[in-house]
Amino acid sequence: MARLSAEAVAQARELMSLYPDSRSALVPICHLAQAEEGWLSPEVMEHIAELMGITPAEVLGTASFYEMLRTEPVGRYMVSVCTNIACLLNGAYELLEHAEERLAIGVGATTPDQMFSLEEAECIAFCDRAPCLQVNHRFFGSVDDERFDTLVEDLAAGRLDDDVPHHGVLSRVRRQGGLAVPAEQVRAERAEADRARAERAAAAQAERS
Repeated sequence: MARLSAEAVAQARELMSLYPDSRSALVPICHLAQAEEGWLSPEVMEHIAELMGITPAEVLGTASFYEMLRTEPVGRYMVSVCTNIACLLNGAYELLEHAEERLAIGVGATTPDQMFSLEEAECIAFCDRAPCLQVNHRFFGSVDDERFDTLVEDLAAGRLDDDVPHHGVLSRVRRQGGLAVPAEQVRAERAEADRARAERAAAAQAERS
């Protein structure tokens, strides 16, 4: 049964300690878990629920709500073709059709070798380079059929590994940078805020009495 690694469990507990309500750490913990295997399996979601003292249904509800979280296995490279208005007017649907033909899969599917998954995306804020796409959240603009084919070939050959980390395992977008404020300081400031809040409440109660 796949579960979170000991390192991930330690990081998850640290994340929970940073919030007054530990449930607020659910999304970051889902990202942390996804970075290990590339998706959130039922077993991993159960482990997250166990750690946080919530139900697996709550974890699934969150994971299925956010586009960047995956509840099914995906390929090493998630290809997201933008079809919003700027890209649409510059041939996005034609590019998407070409992507389906080149990868021999439909939107929402993964190649048999687990190398590529294909999805249609809303605006990815690269409108001046339409039509555009992302691969594991790395931007590629002014993409025509020829450039798409070259991109696929380079990814498959590993020539872009330094620029496009594999989905999930190395994380589409690194979210594990150091805290701007040490955790000890966060906890100390929270304790001080709680103390001040309690004093104000006591003073207000005394005035009413």
